Amino acid sequence: MSRGSKHSGPVGRRSALKAVGLGGLVTVGGIGALATADAAPAEGLGVPPYAPTGRRPRYRRATWSQQFQSGHGWTAGGGGTASSNPADTAVFTRGTSSVRVTTTGTGVQSYVRKTGMTAMDLSGKMIRLIFRVSDVTDLSKVVFYLGSSGLKNAFSWRVHTHGSGTNYVQSGEWVTVHLQWADVSGASGTYTISAQGEPSVRTGFTDMSFAVYDDAKAPVTYHLQTVELVPDTESVFPKGVVSITFDDSHKSVHDLARPVMDPFGMPGTLYNIADVIGTGSFVSLGQMRSLQDASGWEMAGHSYANATHTASYPKLTAQQVDADFAKLREWLVGNGFTSEHFAYPHGAFQKTTDGVAVDELASRHFTTARSIISETIESFAPAMPYRLKALTGITDGTGIGGTALSKVIGAGGALDRCAGSGSWLILCLHKIVAGTPAASTEISQAGLRTLMTEIDKREIEVLTVQEAMAYYS
Repeated sequence: MSRGSKHSGPVGRRSALKAVGLGGLVTVGGIGALATADAAPAEGLGVPPYAPTGRRPRYRRATWSQQFQSGHGWTAGGGGTASSNPADTAVFTRGTSSVRVTTTGTGVQSYVRKTGMTAMDLSGKMIRLIFRVSDVTDLSKVVFYLGSSGLKNAFSWRVHTHGSGTNYVQSGEWVTVHLQWADVSGASGTYTISAQGEPSVRTGFTDMSFAVYDDAKAPVTYHLQTVELVPDTESVFPKGVVSITFDDSHKSVHDLARPVMDPFGMPGTLYNIADVIGTGSFVSLGQMRSLQDASGWEMAGHSYANATHTASYPKLTAQQVDADFAKLREWLVGNGFTSEHFAYPHGAFQKTTDGVAVDELASRHFTTARSIISETIESFAPAMPYRLKALTGITDGTGIGGTALSKVIGAGGALDRCAGSGSWLILCLHKIVAGTPAASTEISQAGLRTLMTEIDKREIEVLTVQEAMAYYS
């Protein structure tokens, strides 16, 4: 296998497929999944009554790959680096080694980088990273730099910012991230970003740097396994794709959202709580079937029991979570809903009370699972299909938190960036109101119409999650 050269052959793929035992079930880790050999097993789980039939996203072969085997030539450094091993043979998920770095605990940048490489053209490409943080407790952020002239000219991507809620990067797990042109967060030197979010250049890059910052309270140890270039899908969707999703089965989706979206021919994905259907302010089975059969909507899963939704899965045992997943799939299939896609209640996919990763359990029953993480825009194929990224809390209200509608539709906002890079923007909405929104989970009917108009104006394709996944599975 060549190191730091063009390589997309089967050897790299095979070494990425690390089998992980889960109570007798074998799942595949690596690209697009988790390689968590230290995850706790879920004992006593039988075969799901309705396992997902949808194929996993098609693996994107790298056109250039650095897998950090012996002699790779990259250097660990920065004032925030306390120690490093350029070829750690104890912790890796490809080949026989990865780069290991431990930070100083001072909040200063630590990095793994290489400059002066042969100039690269990233037109029609996205960056794929595979890395691991041993303990994320004191992780602050991860940033990737791409540039030239010793990084005097550089674009930067905010790969991850560690927060108090559910985080894309979990302790001790190999995670995969795709960085697209839509996600560029900064520019320096001669590089610029236009008002519409377009980078000034996409070629001539000779330098790369993977940077980690701790929180200045304690050191963190991280491993970098892969930096790769893979094809993006701008040629397939030149204006990008938007999926408009709604959580919680609110009746207002049928009564207020559908009349706005139907004239545009734009379907949505409704993530449903099974045991509230037909009660109170929630949609009925008839309304769900009408949305699906007459308007092309997708009826997906959010939880079986409302009590489970309220608690969120990480507060339950693995057995309880798996049972709720199983009942939800049975309910969907039994009522004629074909979707195999799911959204986590409150976006939470951390480990259960007995130490089993919720997203590993989700993979037993569904083809994808959506979070509410939006550090970067989702990609085709998703880097981790059980941690789909989505922009949530979109509202045209004021003083109520959430994501301001103006930031989504304004110059350089999420729609412009999606249209400019051919990426997949998943929007998460909840309740539609006729008047003024009073919570971050509400958007007015007029605001929704404005959103649809702006999507239509940019000629962005609107697909359900099920439809979007069909293109790349």
